[in-house]
Amino acid sequence: MSFPLWLLARKSGVYPTKRMLFLFFVPTAVSFFLIPMTDGSGAFAGNQVPFFFSMDASLRQILLFLIGLIDLALVGGALVDLMRLVPASAFSGTRTVQRIASQGKRQKVEIEVINHSKRSCVVALRDDLPDSFSAEPNRFDTSIAGRSRLQFFYELTGQRRGRVVLDCIHLMVGSPLKLWQGFYRLPSESVVDVYPDMKQIAEYDLLARTNRLNLIGLRRTRKIGQDNEFERLRDYTQDDNYKHIDWRTTARRNKLTVRDFQANQSQRIIFMVDCGRMMTGTAGEISLLDHSLNAMLMLSYIALRQGDSVGMLSFSDRIHNFTPAKNGVKHINRLLTASYDQQARYVESRYDDAFLYLRSHCSKRSLVILVTNVIDEINSHQINQYLTSLTGRHLPLGVFLRDREMFSAVEEFESREQPGRKEIYEAAAAVDILNWRRQVIRDLRHQGALAMDLFPEDLTSELINQYLQIKARHLL
Repeated sequence: MSFPLWLLARKSGVYPTKRMLFLFFVPTAVSFFLIPMTDGSGAFAGNQVPFFFSMDASLRQILLFLIGLIDLALVGGALVDLMRLVPASAFSGTRTVQRIASQGKRQKVEIEVINHSKRSCVVALRDDLPDSFSAEPNRFDTSIAGRSRLQFFYELTGQRRGRVVLDCIHLMVGSPLKLWQGFYRLPSESVVDVYPDMKQIAEYDLLARTNRLNLIGLRRTRKIGQDNEFERLRDYTQDDNYKHIDWRTTARRNKLTVRDFQANQSQRIIFMVDCGRMMTGTAGEISLLDHSLNAMLMLSYIALRQGDSVGMLSFSDRIHNFTPAKNGVKHINRLLTASYDQQARYVESRYDDAFLYLRSHCSKRSLVILVTNVIDEINSHQINQYLTSLTGRHLPLGVFLRDREMFSAVEEFESREQPGRKEIYEAAAAVDILNWRRQVIRDLRHQGALAMDLFPEDLTSELINQYLQIKARHLL
């Protein structure tokens, strides 16, 4: 009987339930114990006569007849229950979801299921979600009447950037006697593009208007020289030059107000984002690449507001995407579209191809920001070779992401009064790697390149501070 059940499940997605298997197991077990256990000569093994064969012949026949009748009743009931199971063709489903989603943010999803048959049934519903998505609730158990429709609502959260295609709605339907279950796939294709959470830009605008950028780690930078392009009015602080006080506005507001000036030259920034194996690690709940892209988008928005041009080059063992440098705040949408579906890959990054591509597509002097990591001698040598080759033609800046666990091993060793042998070995290995890492960054700086060694959580604020310092010192 197993082959017909397997064939039925393969063709229609209908499977027997545990209840049905248990009902068929009982008569099978009874029949098994009634089988005589004989040796090769036909005599009962161990000279023990089973209880079944010690009965009267007429009683044995009655018992065999009852077992056969039970089997026929079970088979007949299972077939009748199977015929009453609502087929997959009687259902249809649709999904309503927004095309754009923000990483880590919830959005509402509506699912509608229609039962076109006349029979009611018990159903369990679950959406077709990949591992990078989570749903709350993730399953619905209910009943649906004949010729009716049901609507289900849940909140969807995308934890990974990129494009995701939701192909179908999974529906489990139970038969009236609960002997069969139908597992159906209702076609309903939806495309969801998960973008980085851009809430940080709104927070920056709010803090900039209220002169509280220090709350997100941004430091005020003194500008060398005198820029003459007026940017905005803001409240006076102790670090401001009293020559910049706007006395007319101060008298009108009855509060000290100063003028802000911005650089009157437009500069260019090119981000080179490594999407290779160096960026596959995680920090917190998101990957190193996510931290890099969030910092890149935030700095791009600030630079575009100041009139600079921003471009991006993403690469691993090949060139993923190149967005030419342009100005205007609307250009942030192009950068967002070009970066939202970039994923870190377990491949060796080709720095030679990336810098060769940059050389052929960017001839004007720019601030080239390489966001990557250093782990071994091979990739550190390549980074040093190709990044320092830009010195003179461009202003290179290498941004390297730290491993929090490696620093924690040293800190835990220092905090222990009597560290064990394992802690000593781990701390010694971590110190050796960290010293080598500092030497790599020191060599870059000696050859004319800028370098930053940061924890991923501090990347956004520190990178913006470095950019503002470069602008203030007119290094470009």
